[in-house]
Amino acid sequence: MSIVNQRSPEELQHVPRPIVAWSGHYANGDEIPSHTHPRAQLLYAVEGVMRVITPNSVWTIPSHRALWVPPNVEHHSFMMSDLEMRTLFVSADIPLSPGKECRAISVSGLLRELILGLLEEPAEYPIPGRGEHLVALILSEIDRAATQAVQVPWPQDRRLQTVCHLLMNTPGVNRTIEELAELAGASARTLIRLFPKETGMKYRQWVQQVQLAEALCRLGRGENIARISDALGYANPSAFSAMFKRTFGVAPNQYLHSGNER
Repeated sequence: MSIVNQRSPEELQHVPRPIVAWSGHYANGDEIPSHTHPRAQLLYAVEGVMRVITPNSVWTIPSHRALWVPPNVEHHSFMMSDLEMRTLFVSADIPLSPGKECRAISVSGLLRELILGLLEEPAEYPIPGRGEHLVALILSEIDRAATQAVQVPWPQDRRLQTVCHLLMNTPGVNRTIEELAELAGASARTLIRLFPKETGMKYRQWVQQVQLAEALCRLGRGENIARISDALGYANPSAFSAMFKRTFGVAPNQYLHSGNER
């Protein structure tokens, strides 16, 4: 693929086109500090896995998935492996189904090729012309893309944040709610009440979502199912695989390829 006239993301915000594309490569451990864009953004992981933090959630985005970030939403990105990123910047006045909320979507094979095709066009592609046709199809594919359950809701209560940081950093360690309450300086009853109030999930549901996010990171780095299962504290790979399939509809070893089938 030949990328034409690559400009910086900042410059692309002001290009007079409804959608513009950008390409970047990052190494494992790289991060993009917290920032916003006046345009909406589709952050697409072609290869690798990234974690994106928004004001209310932590999102894990593996290959063949993308995160829709509405205009002016603050986000902070961490690369959990070497990453090939492709980004679309979408004019704020274009209505799309992801709307005004962050949302993870599956990237179809067609959408992938359309994004790569737009990168071959100049930023100010001729209108009418090939770029305009690619954009029309891109908008259609984003509108019909399936939503992916990769969100970990993040609390605002500082006591619960303390607990959630610990659980995110050690997703395979089994702790009782009483142990966590002592660390947070709150009662177990308070934590049990705060989880659904602050995150919309009960404690065990939230922990499972964190484990799924960790599993996606490890899958994206090429780890096998047995190793992931053990790291997350499951009794055996079958128990982990069953939990994963209940959430995503496919087995762990099929997931990274399932988003690119259409």
